[in-house]
Amino acid sequence: MERWFKISLAAILIILAVFLPLASTSPDGLERVAKQLGMPEVEPIYRAIMYDYFAPFVENEYLSTLVAGVFGFFLVLLATWGVGKAIKKRRH
Repeated sequence: MERWFKISLAAILIILAVFLPLASTSPDGLERVAKQLGMPEVEPIYRAIMYDYFAPFVENEYLSTLVAGVFGFFLVLLATWGVGKAIKKRRH
């Protein structure tokens, strides 16, 4: 199972490396509706470390998007793993 996990992780990273920087620059659904209704864009209360898939410590735009995407992927993977472990402990 460990080998399968490593192969899967490598495949996901390769797919992210190729396709993540090609992500749409169009606004998502909520932003699109706000634009259609003419609502003004306001400054957010909190700006995350890698806001809008942009890593400020990387100058190259392609690499910046890639770093932010890979970081986000691992953050979600870690959070999901943690929740899974917590659920598993509660069942036993």
